[in-house]
Amino acid sequence: MVRREIEAGRTSVVVDLGAVTFMDSSGLGAVVGCLKTARQAGGDLRIAAPNEQVMMILRLSNLDRAFKAHESPEVAFHA
Repeated sequence: MVRREIEAGRTSVVVDLGAVTFMDSSGLGAVVGCLKTARQAGGDLRIAAPNEQVMMILRLSNLDRAFKAHESPEVAFHA
């Protein structure tokens, strides 16, 4: 769905992770792939409302540097 939005010309995308209770390497790979697609299109991908488990995965993989977590989709959209 994220890639479809980017291909439709919406290159600044916010992914709301508020309902995500668990993320493993597959989920992380999907988010990284979407970030790469957005950046190649001249945009950006932001994440919103990640829980502590998701943040731990981002920190352990050092991807917390690439993804600044925002408290809500609204905040991420306007950041």
